[in-house]
Amino acid sequence: MPQRMPRVKNEEQYEALRDKGYSKEKSVRIANTPDAGKKGGKAKPYEEWSRDDLYDQAKNVGIEGRSKMTKKELIHALRNN
Repeated sequence: MPQRMPRVKNEEQYEALRDKGYSKEKSVRIANTPDAGKKGGKAKPYEEWSRDDLYDQAKNVGIEGRSKMTKKELIHALRNN
C-alpha cells in the first residue's frame, strides 16, 4: 500500500523547501508546523514536553508508528525526520 502524504498547509513554503533540495516528507513537516521559519526560540526543548504533546506533534508532521513510541523515541523521531 503506498504511503499517503499529509495535506500541505503552506504550499509556498513547501515549494521553496523542495527547491532547496529538501525531501518531500521533510518539506511537508516543516510547511505544516505552525510558525515554522519564524525566529524566536521560545519553544521549550522536547525533553520538557509531555508525551501527549510529543505524540500530537508527531501526528502533525506525519510520523508513522507514533502510537507505539515512548517519549524518548518520539523525541528522536521528531528530531531526525
